[in-house]
Amino acid sequence: MMNETTTIAPLEELKAQAKRLRQKLLGEGVQITHSKALELIAHQYGVRDWNTLHAQAGNRMHLRVGDRVSGRYLGQPFTAEIRGMTMLGDGSHRRLTLQFDEPVDVVRFDSFSSFRQRVTGEIGWDGRSARQTSDGEPQLVVRPE
Repeated sequence: MMNETTTIAPLEELKAQAKRLRQKLLGEGVQITHSKALELIAHQYGVRDWNTLHAQAGNRMHLRVGDRVSGRYLGQPFTAEIRGMTMLGDGSHRRLTLQFDEPVDVVRFDSFSSFRQRVTGEIGWDGRSARQTSDGEPQLVVRPE
Protein backbone atom coordinates (compact mmCIF):
# COMPACT_ATOMS: atom_id res chain seq x y z
CA MET A 1 0.00 0.00 0.00
CA MET A 2 1.36 3.45 -0.90
CA ASN A 3 -0.37 5.63 1.68
CA GLU A 4 2.84 6.68 3.42
CA THR A 5 3.18 10.42 2.89
CA THR A 6 6.81 10.05 1.82
CA THR A 7 5.72 8.34 -1.40
CA ILE A 8 3.03 10.82 -2.46
CA ALA A 9 3.91 13.28 -5.20
CA PRO A 10 2.95 16.98 -5.07
CA LEU A 11 -0.51 17.96 -6.27
CA GLU A 12 0.76 19.17 -9.66
CA GLU A 13 2.31 15.78 -10.38
CA LEU A 14 -0.78 13.88 -9.20
CA LYS A 15 -2.94 15.94 -11.54
CA ALA A 16 -0.47 15.34 -14.38
CA GLN A 17 -0.63 11.58 -13.66
CA ALA A 18 -4.43 11.72 -13.90
CA LYS A 19 -4.20 13.61 -17.19
CA ARG A 20 -1.75 11.05 -18.62
CA LEU A 21 -3.99 8.19 -17.47
CA ARG A 22 -7.03 9.79 -19.09
CA GLN A 23 -5.14 10.34 -22.37
CA LYS A 24 -3.81 6.76 -22.37
CA LEU A 25 -7.27 5.32 -21.79
CA LEU A 26 -8.78 7.57 -24.46
CA GLY A 27 -6.16 6.27 -26.91
CA GLU A 28 -7.44 2.78 -26.14
CA GLY A 29 -11.05 3.78 -26.68
CA VAL A 30 -12.02 4.23 -23.02
CA GLN A 31 -13.36 7.68 -22.14
CA ILE A 32 -13.42 8.78 -18.50
CA THR A 33 -13.89 12.15 -16.82
CA HIS A 34 -11.01 14.01 -15.19
CA SER A 35 -12.71 13.44 -11.82
CA LYS A 36 -12.75 9.68 -12.44
CA ALA A 37 -9.06 9.78 -13.40
CA LEU A 38 -8.25 11.61 -10.13
CA GLU A 39 -10.17 8.97 -8.16
CA LEU A 40 -8.25 6.20 -9.94
CA ILE A 41 -4.94 7.87 -9.10
CA ALA A 42 -6.03 8.11 -5.45
CA HIS A 43 -6.76 4.38 -5.41
CA GLN A 44 -3.31 3.66 -6.86
CA TYR A 45 -1.84 5.47 -3.83
CA GLY A 46 -3.92 3.29 -1.51
CA VAL A 47 -6.34 5.95 -0.27
CA ARG A 48 -10.12 5.94 -0.50
CA ASP A 49 -10.66 9.03 -2.68
CA TRP A 50 -9.16 12.10 -4.33
CA ASN A 51 -9.97 14.38 -1.38
CA THR A 52 -7.92 12.19 0.96
CA LEU A 53 -4.99 12.06 -1.45
CA HIS A 54 -5.23 15.82 -2.03
CA ALA A 55 -4.98 16.45 1.72
CA GLN A 56 -2.00 14.10 2.10
CA ALA A 57 -0.16 15.58 -0.87
CA GLY A 58 -0.70 19.21 0.08
CA ASN A 59 2.42 19.35 2.26
CA ARG A 60 4.89 17.98 -0.31
CA MET A 61 8.07 19.84 -1.06
CA HIS A 62 8.13 21.65 -4.41
CA LEU A 63 11.59 21.99 -5.96
CA ARG A 64 12.76 23.24 -9.35
CA VAL A 65 16.06 23.63 -11.16
CA GLY A 66 17.61 26.89 -9.99
CA ASP A 67 16.04 26.77 -6.51
CA ARG A 68 18.20 27.45 -3.47
CA VAL A 69 18.27 24.64 -0.91
CA SER A 70 20.05 23.69 2.30
CA GLY A 71 20.45 20.42 4.13
CA ARG A 72 22.94 17.70 4.92
CA TYR A 73 25.05 15.52 2.62
CA LEU A 74 26.79 12.54 4.26
CA GLY A 75 26.20 14.24 7.59
CA GLN A 76 27.72 17.58 6.56
CA PRO A 77 25.62 20.77 6.35
CA PHE A 78 25.38 22.60 3.02
CA THR A 79 23.66 25.35 1.06
CA ALA A 80 23.36 24.85 -2.67
CA GLU A 81 21.59 25.51 -5.95
CA ILE A 82 19.69 22.77 -7.78
CA ARG A 83 21.44 22.40 -11.16
CA GLY A 84 19.53 19.36 -12.44
CA MET A 85 16.48 17.31 -11.57
CA THR A 86 15.00 14.11 -13.01
CA MET A 87 11.78 12.37 -11.96
CA LEU A 88 12.38 8.66 -11.34
CA GLY A 89 10.13 5.65 -11.82
CA ASP A 90 6.57 6.31 -10.77
CA GLY A 91 7.43 9.88 -9.77
CA SER A 92 7.87 9.18 -6.07
CA HIS A 93 11.60 10.01 -6.21
CA ARG A 94 13.77 12.64 -7.85
CA ARG A 95 17.44 12.68 -8.77
CA LEU A 96 18.97 16.07 -7.95
CA THR A 97 22.28 17.55 -9.00
CA LEU A 98 23.39 20.10 -6.41
CA GLN A 99 26.09 22.76 -6.70
CA PHE A 100 27.27 23.52 -3.16
CA ASP A 101 28.09 27.12 -2.30
CA GLU A 102 31.14 25.91 -0.37
CA PRO A 103 32.84 22.54 -0.91
CA VAL A 104 31.72 19.87 1.56
CA ASP A 105 34.18 17.46 3.18
CA VAL A 106 32.55 14.07 2.72
CA VAL A 107 35.09 12.19 4.86
CA ARG A 108 34.82 12.09 8.65
CA PHE A 109 38.48 11.31 9.41
CA ASP A 110 40.82 13.91 10.89
CA SER A 111 43.78 12.66 8.83
CA PHE A 112 42.01 12.68 5.43
CA SER A 113 39.65 14.97 3.51
CA SER A 114 37.72 14.73 0.28
CA PHE A 115 35.86 17.85 -0.76
CA ARG A 116 32.92 17.86 -3.17
CA GLN A 117 31.29 20.89 -4.71
CA ARG A 118 28.80 19.15 -7.01
CA VAL A 119 26.91 15.97 -6.14
CA THR A 120 23.96 13.97 -7.44
CA GLY A 121 21.57 12.12 -5.17
CA GLU A 122 18.05 10.73 -5.02
CA ILE A 123 15.36 11.99 -2.66
CA GLY A 124 11.70 11.24 -2.00
CA TRP A 125 9.00 13.89 -1.80
CA ASP A 126 9.95 14.43 1.84
CA GLY A 127 13.42 15.62 0.78
CA ARG A 128 15.24 12.61 2.26
CA SER A 129 17.19 9.89 0.49
CA ALA A 130 16.33 6.25 1.03
CA ARG A 131 20.05 5.43 1.10
CA GLN A 132 21.69 5.80 4.46
CA THR A 133 25.14 6.38 5.88
CA SER A 134 26.74 3.74 8.09
CA ASP A 135 25.20 5.42 11.17
CA GLY A 136 21.67 5.11 9.75
CA GLU A 137 21.19 8.74 8.69
CA PRO A 138 19.94 9.59 5.18
CA GLN A 139 22.81 10.25 2.79
CA LEU A 140 21.06 13.38 1.52
CA VAL A 141 18.51 15.66 3.18
CA VAL A 142 17.28 18.67 1.21
CA ARG A 143 14.92 21.50 2.20
CA PRO A 144 14.01 24.72 0.39
CA GLU A 145 15.67 27.87 1.69
